[in-house]
Amino acid sequence: MTSVPRVALFCETFHEINGVALTARQLVAYANRHNFPMLAIHGGLRPGEQEEGSVRRVEVKRGLLSFPIEKDLKYDLFFWRHLSRIRNEVLRFKPDVIHITSPGELGQLGAYLCRTLKIPLVASWHTNFHQFVARRLNKMIGLLPNAVVDPTVAWSQDRGLRLLLWFYGMAKVTLAPTQSQVEWLEKELKTPSFLMPRGVDAELFNPKRRTVNDAVRRLGFAGRITPEKGVRLLAEIEKELKKRGIGDFRIVIVGHGSEVEWLRQNMALAEFPGVLRGEDLARAYANMDLFVFPSRTDTFGNVIQEAAASGVPSVVTNEGGPKDLVIPGITGYVTSSDEEFVRKAVELIQDSALLKKMGNAAREKVAGVSWDAAFDMTYAAYRYCLPGGAEERAPGGKARMQSARAQTQR
Repeated sequence: MTSVPRVALFCETFHEINGVALTARQLVAYANRHNFPMLAIHGGLRPGEQEEGSVRRVEVKRGLLSFPIEKDLKYDLFFWRHLSRIRNEVLRFKPDVIHITSPGELGQLGAYLCRTLKIPLVASWHTNFHQFVARRLNKMIGLLPNAVVDPTVAWSQDRGLRLLLWFYGMAKVTLAPTQSQVEWLEKELKTPSFLMPRGVDAELFNPKRRTVNDAVRRLGFAGRITPEKGVRLLAEIEKELKKRGIGDFRIVIVGHGSEVEWLRQNMALAEFPGVLRGEDLARAYANMDLFVFPSRTDTFGNVIQEAAASGVPSVVTNEGGPKDLVIPGITGYVTSSDEEFVRKAVELIQDSALLKKMGNAAREKVAGVSWDAAFDMTYAAYRYCLPGGAEERAPGGKARMQSARAQTQR
């Protein structure tokens, strides 16, 4: 098929600093570069409409009765007041598919409009919300006895997952960032799932942006500084380095979130530059010697690819998407416990030769991993939803997965 689908993208987050917002901005830019018609409806602080080449962007502001999910993101309990306006935008645009990026306010509106207007729904899985909620609940009730905490957290995670799968089950096609998640969604939902990997700007994120040249060893983290990211493990790394008599190090923690104050109080050699963007962020990565990402809930981990492009190896956990971005023993380490995570980080930061070797391998691994290649696969999912589009999909998705694997695991 050669026709280009008309896509209406519904995204709760667009301007914020997180992987979903980054992916949404890059998808809009991709559509614009290729002159593909797109209607992008997203949250923001400056409500209004604007035309950008082939893309029409509609920004919708949340109201005063919203409650915070992140420092820069809220949930609006009365967001459905925008239904009439958004419905009119959709009717005027006449999309072939509606693509939603979460079960949030806009995702709910998008699913509703798909159902009432008979438009195919594409839903991308970006966040393990069930784990997200369980981690935060665990923090809230953590002072209660384990006999209460453990079953309560387990129940909330299981119920949350069931609810998520019910919601995503309304989609004709789902998108996921790694092959293992694609296969899991197809098994759970019994509907087609396509790979939607992430690209990286290897020119922006580049070892040449390194500006430090001293004896200080720098471990780094970037992302939301929140409970579900497991960031308190960074304090354990500091303790272990001190225990081994190592003092010439710093742990650079880029971002913002609810755990910043705890980390400030419990770490002596941590630096908190806050939220960084563009070249400032690229320099921060390039000045790191090792990237440490203790999250067990991420579905992908754009930050790991950004660190890799900067010539920095990573230590990650064996849960979620990050494990698929690291080649164990080659571009970093994949660990199975908190103890192993701390040990590998501490051992690696002391081995300059291995750091350099792994950093070079990490950059080589992401060479050629582009946003265009990632979104070519996304548009294959859109085309699948068009009349006759199912013919494009190989049985079991094998050809599609092999193509993606060449981009994400080279």
